[in-house]
Amino acid sequence: MKKSQSRREFLKLSAAGTMGAILVSQYGCGKAALPGIGLQLYTIRDAMMADVPGSLKKVADFGYKYVELADYANGKFYGFEPAEFKKLVSGLGMEILSSHTQVEGVGVSLDSAKKMAEDHALIGARYCIQPWIVEEMRTTIASYQRMAANWNEIGKVMKENGLQFGYHNHNFEFNTVEGKVPYFDVMLAELDKDLVIMELDMFWTTKAGHNPVDIFNKYPGRFPLFHLKDMYTSQPPFFDVIKDDISPVGEGVIDFKKIIAAKEIAGMKYMIVEQDQSRDGDMFADIQKSITNLKTKILV
Repeated sequence: MKKSQSRREFLKLSAAGTMGAILVSQYGCGKAALPGIGLQLYTIRDAMMADVPGSLKKVADFGYKYVELADYANGKFYGFEPAEFKKLVSGLGMEILSSHTQVEGVGVSLDSAKKMAEDHALIGARYCIQPWIVEEMRTTIASYQRMAANWNEIGKVMKENGLQFGYHNHNFEFNTVEGKVPYFDVMLAELDKDLVIMELDMFWTTKAGHNPVDIFNKYPGRFPLFHLKDMYTSQPPFFDVIKDDISPVGEGVIDFKKIIAAKEIAGMKYMIVEQDQSRDGDMFADIQKSITNLKTKILV
């Protein structure tokens, strides 16, 4: 079995020099209505590298409504031209809502951001999301502040093209740097909330020792995108990107009912399942467990 790529390796291969967008799922209205649920395709990255149409069909068959992309390079998505990839997804009854690609910490030119925004508009994406910060850019508050300023400028370009820019966190942003916590003291403080939204990852936030609901209450309306990722065990807070405790949604200890119950104050519009790796080695079985648990246990 081919070893699964790390997120940083994958992003460098699929999005070097560019940055990306995301997919997410709309929360349905009405007592009987279940929300559309999205899948971050990084979850099945090895399968997508081997068979894009077949992998997407499995995702659709499981009942996922949206996809969040993780492979944009040279104007193409998973090797397909924008119109071709959009047709492939829509033909399966799904929608492209967002996409992750890499913006290196040194910044991206506004010309590159414009090209990326134009390409993502062609596939109908609503959000472009920065999913990672390279290690060398996490060492000082000044480096975080430079990124925040750059992202505000990128957000303007995205908005001009009908998209919303945003950031997906891990746990390291909650670590203390020079006496400050970058997520709170730089990102939420200096990012323009109208230009850069937050996609909160429940696993990484919890691993950093924070309750997502407390964050929603302190910063209402800033979190239109939820990343649903569960964990097998409760652990003391840590800030290294360690993924060996990730579980399918509803198979772990995170109380998603309480988190989703706070959706209004959070400003949540869409939710998306993501799982970086599988303990059992069968990612398709895991993503089926996640959507089944959401529909039968959590969103009821």
